Amino acid sequence: MTNDSKKSVPLSQDAVQMIRGLIIGELVTVAIIGGLWLWLRPRLQVDNGAFASSGQGAATTSALATSNFKTVTNVPIGSFNYGGSTAWAPIRQLVDSQIQISRPELQLRYVNPASTSPGSGSGIRMLLDGKLDFAESSRPLTDEEKDIARQRGFILEEHQVGIDGVAVVVNPALKVPGLTVDQLQQIYLGQITNWKQVGGPDLAITPFSQHPENADVVLISGKQVLDKQALGSNVQYVYSTTEALRRVNQTPGGLYYASARGVVHQCMVKALPLGLTSTQLTSPYQEPFVPPNECPQKRNQLNTEAIKNGSYPMTSKLFVVIKQNKGKEQQVGEAYLRLLATEQGQKAIEQAGLVAERSQEPIARGQVNLK
Repeated sequence: MTNDSKKSVPLSQDAVQMIRGLIIGELVTVAIIGGLWLWLRPRLQVDNGAFASSGQGAATTSALATSNFKTVTNVPIGSFNYGGSTAWAPIRQLVDSQIQISRPELQLRYVNPASTSPGSGSGIRMLLDGKLDFAESSRPLTDEEKDIARQRGFILEEHQVGIDGVAVVVNPALKVPGLTVDQLQQIYLGQITNWKQVGGPDLAITPFSQHPENADVVLISGKQVLDKQALGSNVQYVYSTTEALRRVNQTPGGLYYASARGVVHQCMVKALPLGLTSTQLTSPYQEPFVPPNECPQKRNQLNTEAIKNGSYPMTSKLFVVIKQNKGKEQQVGEAYLRLLATEQGQKAIEQAGLVAERSQEPIARGQVNLK
């Protein structure tokens, strides 16, 4: 090859501009991709592994506290059944509807039991029987329920996401200053049977209750859940809170206890102040009390602050109950839990009139400690 043939051929001005443009374009593309990764990385890490059944990775509730429904990962696609506590109704109406808008790939369907009243107990039984993918409960799991799960080859786990007050309601015409938690217990055990025994008129007490196996709410003495005991023979059982409110309204000495969020604002009954002692009664409603004759133009509102600061003596914890079986049930249960644990989920729970349960404890091994 001659020396002349080795001489470089000068590039035209157009070619130089084209090459320069390509180089600049490559640099801009790299910068954009790098910036996008830096922006996405913390968002993608919020939930990855936090609830994975394999236990990969860990996260904290402080990370979840900056998240919303759209940032939650590992959300399964499809239609899933859930059920349980009627105390969760405001969450299902408000929070779950927001989840459906943000995550349309996750379709949730609430399923009522076929032959018994809806509630925490019936929902947990349906989960044990494979009729639900996860359950909602306003009481802790019992040892019996945990044992049944183990016998069937899986584990049931409960994870708290909120707190609800427990209100006691009576006939609106009844004049009684309030009750202590101990007096309420004695009424349902059949030890107190007349309102005059607690400062009211000479009138027989007619306590109403859901069947214990289906009840959404358990009586609480201070912070200790009462052991399962046979209720008094004068207790009349009802299918639902709606039926109970109607019957209390029609019974001069009627009494019922249920989710405060569901009964405080009702016009047909009157909520009573409660306390650990008769000198320290706290109302489940915001003062001043709205009398029945002013309802429904005005309604009593839930005393959320008293429930939140612990001055109200009766509360129940709201749990998501998850089947730990490494299957689709566990996947959707954990995804639902992650959604509720986000900042958006906790705020929505408060918007629903309940108290969100926040914590800075770490989340690991697929578990949430929000207590």
